Amino acid sequence: MVGAVLFAGTVITVAANQVHLAVPLAITVALIIATIKGSFVASVFMHLSAERKWIYAALLLTAVGFLVLMTIPMFTVNDGIGTPIHAEAPAHAGGH
Repeated sequence: MVGAVLFAGTVITVAANQVHLAVPLAITVALIIATIKGSFVASVFMHLSAERKWIYAALLLTAVGFLVLMTIPMFTVNDGIGTPIHAEAPAHAGGH
């Protein structure tokens, strides 16, 4: 069964390559096919289908880490470090 699914995935990959899609769409289709094939291989050959609790914990940790790393720059945008306390207005050109 695993061999049949991987063979079918390879046939679909080759068929998708023959269609000559636009580059963004071709990348999306290739990633979807690769994700399905990779998930199947990981769940069957690596026996990950029996370890759902650990997989969900790892995914949750990844999501939390991602959110932390995405919010850190927001705190540094408005912190004011490096800006002078009294910023003077630039001199007016033209002598008026």
